[in-house]
Amino acid sequence: MSRHITPPPMPGYGPPVPPPQSPRKTNTIIIAAAAAVVAAVVSSAITVGVTKSDGVEASPTVTVTEVGTDSDGAAAADESTDPTPEDTGDGVFALDDTVTYESDVEVSLSGFKRSVTGEYAEPEKTAYVRFTVKVKNGGSKTLDSTMLSVNCSYGQDGHTSDSVFDSEHGLGGGPDTKVLAGRSLNVPWGCVLPKNEKLIQIEVSPDMESETAIFTGDVE
Repeated sequence: MSRHITPPPMPGYGPPVPPPQSPRKTNTIIIAAAAAVVAAVVSSAITVGVTKSDGVEASPTVTVTEVGTDSDGAAAADESTDPTPEDTGDGVFALDDTVTYESDVEVSLSGFKRSVTGEYAEPEKTAYVRFTVKVKNGGSKTLDSTMLSVNCSYGQDGHTSDSVFDSEHGLGGGPDTKVLAGRSLNVPWGCVLPKNEKLIQIEVSPDMESETAIFTGDVE
């Protein structure tokens, strides 16, 4: 029985066959791809859990902790950085505040200093606080400052504080001149303030047409 053996094919000269990929690199690619798939699945699960739990989308943390809402659900504005003097709503201001009226007239107090009146003052030999009332006319009309009124009280119980008249120290009451547009007027004033009292209330009205501004605070 004859046996025909087919000889193996001779090596050819075709294009070179690329070497097989390194097993380590292949495994790395497979592992990385698998990790990416797992991460995507976990991320998807987390997203679904956050946004669709109980059918309600979760609110951002900043909305809950930083922004308040009013009764209508609207975002409330943050007024803590407001630089203007804060009015409590009833015309009450701190001693170092500046009050500006709609007419652009400004009123401020400064230079608080304790002293005792002399024997020729009214009232005499009495402890009082001296300060300066500044009226600035930023409007376009002349201000009749002869109608300036200043009234004081002191203590938590609101004791009446008389104004001090002492011509020797320049305390003669209100001004006798008017304030032209763009100009200011500084009026020295004194009010009785016992040595054992700190809290004082000073009510100022620059003219007959302006409401009274109430300044209050402690005097050292």
